[in-house]
Amino acid sequence: MASDTGGQRIYIGMGTCGLATGAEGVLTAVHEGFDKLKIEVPIIKTGCIGMCSQEVLLDVDTPGRGRVTYRKVEPKMVEEILQNHVVGGHPISEMAFGQIIGEGDSAYDGIPSYQDLPVYKKQKRIVLRRCGFIDPDLIEDYIETDGYQGLEKAIKTMSPEQVRETVKASGLRGRGGGGFPAGLKWEFCANAHGDQKYLVCNADEGDPGAFMDRSVLEGDPHAVLEGMIIAGYAIGASYGYIYCRAEYPLAIKRLLTAIALAEEKGYLGDNILGSGFSFGLRVKEGAGAFVCGEETALMASIEGRRGMPRSRPPFPAVKGLWGKPSNINNVETYACVPPIILKGAESYAAVGTEGTKGTKVFALTGKIINTGLIEVVAGTTLREIIHEIGGGIEEGRAFKAAQLGGPSGGCLPAKLAETAIDYDSLIQAGAMMGSGGVVVMDETDCMVDVARYFLKFTAAESCGKCVPCRLGTKVMLGILERITEGKGTEEDIANLKDLGENIKSTSLCGLGQTAPNPVLSTLRYFEEEYHAHIKDGKCPAKVCTALITYKITDNCTGCTVCAKKCPVEAISGERKELHTIDQERCTKCNMCYEVCRFDAVAKE
Repeated sequence: MASDTGGQRIYIGMGTCGLATGAEGVLTAVHEGFDKLKIEVPIIKTGCIGMCSQEVLLDVDTPGRGRVTYRKVEPKMVEEILQNHVVGGHPISEMAFGQIIGEGDSAYDGIPSYQDLPVYKKQKRIVLRRCGFIDPDLIEDYIETDGYQGLEKAIKTMSPEQVRETVKASGLRGRGGGGFPAGLKWEFCANAHGDQKYLVCNADEGDPGAFMDRSVLEGDPHAVLEGMIIAGYAIGASYGYIYCRAEYPLAIKRLLTAIALAEEKGYLGDNILGSGFSFGLRVKEGAGAFVCGEETALMASIEGRRGMPRSRPPFPAVKGLWGKPSNINNVETYACVPPIILKGAESYAAVGTEGTKGTKVFALTGKIINTGLIEVVAGTTLREIIHEIGGGIEEGRAFKAAQLGGPSGGCLPAKLAETAIDYDSLIQAGAMMGSGGVVVMDETDCMVDVARYFLKFTAAESCGKCVPCRLGTKVMLGILERITEGKGTEEDIANLKDLGENIKSTSLCGLGQTAPNPVLSTLRYFEEEYHAHIKDGKCPAKVCTALITYKITDNCTGCTVCAKKCPVEAISGERKELHTIDQERCTKCNMCYEVCRFDAVAKE
């Protein structure tokens, strides 16, 4: 018979990042460990807590003591954790990442508190407060943590107008990129004439390096549902759609489960909580077109038409889905709503900057130590995000730039690290909040190549409806490719600036209007790199292959590894003697540079 372990619980991160790094194997090992040790402990299968770089995460929570997080757990480590910590009561400090110490808990010695960890202590979690702490497939977990209390308050004690005024007073701006005040947007839709109104959640998160919406949907789907139901009540909508990209199967699975459970409990469907208000929801899977993140293209896709944007006005608030007044916000925006209603507008507006209230969720990726998901108060500086929360740059290299706002955002250089991250400051600096992706670059990144990479993405994703976006981005991409191949001219820089500004001002939708941003921002802050490629025929970061020459230096020991690995036999030399590269044969594949253990291959 399994023995009682004193109310302990085990948490395992089962979001996409956890599953991708082996969470299923760890879960199996935990069950096998239970059988072997003859114990039984409740297992909470959570979404991502945000520290993706440390997955698989396994926590042991003992009543009265700290909840200890073990990082990078492999199946072979599980039995030792169970034996020592769960059975023996002694955490393994060298495996532990940190501990969460609740009120009245006695902390373990030798394991840092989460509140002392740089990655965590500067965060303020409103949207992510349940991610990593509840089982997203159990509605009871959500309800036990104030879930659906905001909805109950709204529909039982407030009028739709009072709900809208509360959201307006909170200062909440749409978190999907545009930053339009959410409450004002709701009011436009509420005041529009129509016998049927719709509510839409934009979960078509297609930006490279962005995964905020996916993590929220996987870790706390009921928060999004509750925010949508409240919004539906506020604008007079009786039906809503969640447009989620099909590439997010786990998020969709958990959404469908959450919708079914909410209907069973009476939070969704007819006559919600006996209030007389009815609201239904459906998940629509998107087919992966980046342009469907634009609201009119998204609505066209829901209607079964090709996802292409249309001219505005009329705006969706007046004529949206099937020609009816419709409101659209993204995942993070709706997830902000329940705590605003429950705790009041003042609590949300108390943090942030004058123009950007509350918090913002970001996905940290690129050349940074702590990749993952963070939530910070608006106004936190770029330096704090990169160097304190993010832990700085990998391998001690210098921070060079950060691309904010996805492929349509802009690159901010290291000299602007003190920039406050809010809507207005970022636009002034030439970037944008966007959906919240932060791609960090170091001194080994070429900014011309970075601009080419992002423009290649947006040019490929252009729907082709308007000429400036369809042709303009391709012309700009062609110029960038010439420059990175060493074939650029001085006129190219002026042409890029001219084309970029024209595409921004004449494109039909947000995709085209923002597509030139990576090029214009890198020209604004890194124009000298463009000149180096064109005038000097050099790539300062030694990234652009056509502008690199490989040479073997005196550090060569004649180990012959590079010669053996060279796919075109361009390297020659006797054993224990200096080798040489035949420049005519060399294809610049970088293999010799990668395999040399003596730092003897140089790029010039």
